[in-house]
Amino acid sequence: MNYLNRITVNENQCGGKPCIRGLRIRVKDILEMLAAGMSHETILEDYPYLESEDISAALEYAAYQTDHPVIRVA
Repeated sequence: MNYLNRITVNENQCGGKPCIRGLRIRVKDILEMLAAGMSHETILEDYPYLESEDISAALEYAAYQTDHPVIRVA
C-alpha cells in the first residue's frame, strides 16, 4: 500500500523536513523512536494524534529515500 501521501514538506515547518500529515512530527522522529526499540503501540500511545498508517508512511518514505544505485569504484 502507498502511504507516501501522508508525508508533507513545508519550508515553514520543521525547517522544511519531511513531516507526517502536516503535523510537527518529522519522519526522522518516528524512525528514531523505532530504532530505539519503541513499539508501534507505544508510539501511538505517546502520540495519540498519530495513526498506525503514519508509522508505515515513515518507513515507506525511508525505504524510498534509500532506493538508489550505489556505484563502486575499484
